[in-house]
Amino acid sequence: MDLSVFITTIGMERLQKRINDLMTERPEVITAITIAREFGDLSENAEYKAARERQRAIDSEIDYLRRRSAQLKVIDPSGFPKDVVRFGSSCRASDLDTAEETTFKVVGAAELNFYEDEHDLQVVSVVSPIGKGLLGKKPQEIAKISAPMGERRLKILEIL
Repeated sequence: MDLSVFITTIGMERLQKRINDLMTERPEVITAITIAREFGDLSENAEYKAARERQRAIDSEIDYLRRRSAQLKVIDPSGFPKDVVRFGSSCRASDLDTAEETTFKVVGAAELNFYEDEHDLQVVSVVSPIGKGLLGKKPQEIAKISAPMGERRLKILEIL
């Protein structure tokens, strides 16, 4: 099963919000292009070039997010039991080598960028080494993670 096509309901809401934010910003950029065009010679007009570049970036991101959102399958994890770590669930785990405790949230790969404001939460993709290692683990079980930095052992303390 291709887990990369799944997204949580919160992730889809944040993705749609990003599209709306870009759609709101787009008219402002078009206005900036119009104003910059009035400055004259477009070949040496830095404001015009910057505004056109920003418009291209906005249009590209909107196009990408719309196409990607059409491919995703929304999963609402709110009704899932909290007996094991599943897609969309959060868990508190302790690194057995460093004794550092971290709260992880396992989400779809498409929604990772939409959790930047979560400072006390480490968001991991369901297809990442940590995400794969955590899936299916119960409290007090140890997830062995093979990552490029080396092997990590995370003990699941609690499923939130």
